[in-house]
Amino acid sequence: MDNGAQESDMSVILVSSGYDQTIKFWEALSGICSRTIQNSDAQVNRMAITPDKRFLAAAGARTIRLYDIRSNNPNPTLVFEDHTANVTAVAIQADGKWLASSSEDGTVKVWDMRTGHVQRNYKHDSAVNDVVIHPNQGELISCDNDGNVRIWDLGEDKCTHQLIPEDDVPMRSVSVASDGSLLVAGDNKGNVYVWRLVNTKEATVVQAVTKFRAHGKYITKVLLSPDVKHLATCSADFTARIWSTEGAQFALETTLQGHERWVWDCAFSADSAYLVTACSDHYVRLWELGSGQIIRQYNGHHKGAISVALNDV
Repeated sequence: MDNGAQESDMSVILVSSGYDQTIKFWEALSGICSRTIQNSDAQVNRMAITPDKRFLAAAGARTIRLYDIRSNNPNPTLVFEDHTANVTAVAIQADGKWLASSSEDGTVKVWDMRTGHVQRNYKHDSAVNDVVIHPNQGELISCDNDGNVRIWDLGEDKCTHQLIPEDDVPMRSVSVASDGSLLVAGDNKGNVYVWRLVNTKEATVVQAVTKFRAHGKYITKVLLSPDVKHLATCSADFTARIWSTEGAQFALETTLQGHERWVWDCAFSADSAYLVTACSDHYVRLWELGSGQIIRQYNGHHKGAISVALNDV
């Protein structure tokens, strides 16, 4: 994501979605919108890019649409249809063979990326707000409106851990470290919970590390950086914050100020030096974390920007 990068912009796939029911592809360095897809029936809540940068999965109302990034075809190449309510999150397996989704219908589903068929179906007792794939590719982690964080073992095809940090406080977002060492969750009260994940031969052991107040309002997103040295949190308080994962206390490093509405989503660059945010003030912003400064604003959504996806590996 370096301004002086000589590589072509196709090496960086940056995408955003908004309440204007559009998906926009951006030239990351110039800030120019290179392509717009109209998602006619609903907003896109969350997106994920396949590791090979070929496809974009866009989660919206009841469906997940798969778009070909290299094509100008405005229509999806595949539509995943089995959820009965809003799809809240989507995550793609490392080899691009399957994806996981969560929904307000109370389920987490695993889908075959080639056929669009459901391979696994896991049930919560309330709306599921987020799902991520553990780097071991054998577990999913999800959270729900009843305050549960659940770990699902795909091999055993069952829930192996149920964490309830605070009764009846909706858990909004979860993130797992790229090395599998940490699990983080954020709730509607602005609290962040951190657990250490210890993998033994028998099972995964989950150890509570800390709880801290990250924001005065609703957390919309928690995200650990690829190098696992930082945690980003986004909130309804018009800020995103960066926290150090060094030590047990998660000290505040930077508050990214300049957002004028709710901050809905974020994505780290592969080198963990930059963060992209999506905000209800219509803007997508690229931040340099070392200075805490905005180095690019992407302006083109006519309503709030609610989701971002970045692949610059």
